[in-house]
Amino acid sequence: MPVISPLPFSLLPAPAAPAASRARWNSFPHHRLLRAGMCSNGFDSTNCLRMEEVEPNLSPFLHKLFKEWDDRKARGLFHHNITTCETKVLPGEHNFVATLIEGRDQKKRPTEFGMNQVLQPFHSDKFNFTKVKPEEVIFRFQETENDSAQYFDGAPPTVSASPSSILINVSPIGYCHVLLIPRVQECLPQRVDQESFLLAMYVAREAKNPFFRVGYNSLGAFATINHLHFQAYYLKVQYPVEKAPTEKLTVVGNGVTISQLVWYPVSGFVFEGGASLEDLSQVVSDACIFLQENNRPFNVLISESGKRVFLLLQCYAEKQASGKASQEFLDMRINPAVWELSGHLVLKRRKDYDEASAATLCGFLVEASLSEAEFQELKKCVLEFLASGSPEK
Repeated sequence: MPVISPLPFSLLPAPAAPAASRARWNSFPHHRLLRAGMCSNGFDSTNCLRMEEVEPNLSPFLHKLFKEWDDRKARGLFHHNITTCETKVLPGEHNFVATLIEGRDQKKRPTEFGMNQVLQPFHSDKFNFTKVKPEEVIFRFQETENDSAQYFDGAPPTVSASPSSILINVSPIGYCHVLLIPRVQECLPQRVDQESFLLAMYVAREAKNPFFRVGYNSLGAFATINHLHFQAYYLKVQYPVEKAPTEKLTVVGNGVTISQLVWYPVSGFVFEGGASLEDLSQVVSDACIFLQENNRPFNVLISESGKRVFLLLQCYAEKQASGKASQEFLDMRINPAVWELSGHLVLKRRKDYDEASAATLCGFLVEASLSEAEFQELKKCVLEFLASGSPEK
């Protein structure tokens, strides 16, 4: 089986750590929280240090990624300068993180598909990642027949020259906001498959840093482009969802533990453990495949370098379409994608940012999430499916 590696060194299977998230966070070298008025990369934007000075022990992958992303920033390829955007941690039970990016929704590429179907065919006439500018490409991926990685510096002539790529997100919400595009030239629609999800897990693991997370949005859960992609960025703070209490539900798939979030405004599952990262990845991707085939929107957060994965459930697009969404929240123009559901919310108006409170943001996330009855019904179906074994390959 060929190894797909995004790095100048190979991605080899490694055992997944047991469920001990708080201990892992406490053992990571001194993670400091953002203060109000600090920019999203975790240091004062009036004194922009090089990232290596802020994080001296970066993995080779992140060191290279940060360097390339900074180069694209210096070239003016982004719609806004994220390092000057205000970010603050709100007081309260969850410590939500709010970032102000005025007008971001007006600068982003428009959504070109309906929000009522999780699975939709790829359309080449719509925007897709084969159409990006060559300078937006940071990394290319190459399959090999052995453990040696094929890694290429610089951007290729066209993105379609490579099976997989990492691109900049031209509308970033955090430092080093990038897009992971598996097998670009195959023009896959936005749907999870086991191979692509495992690639995203490998990228999270190679970062070797809990502040660099990988996320996924299904169609209907505020993915805005119907071309298979994951997102990732660096934010030096623990997300509210990462510190939310959990309740163990069951153990499946070679030791993978499934829990549910409790005392958090968004309903969802937490996956961790297993004999290997590959075992964990398979269970999560199986759950995602079940949800998308049953037209249930979802978001995924790959946390702690691939050791923990959050599967978050929502119905906000459905409420918007049916006229059941609160006008107060509609006016705020928040799109609850994976980062928002995880507790990092991007606000587009100065008024909303200045007046942001834990109560308001918690109320928004409750409205975006499933009701307790809906979650209990879906939880039963997901657990029964996972207990019955993997879907047909």
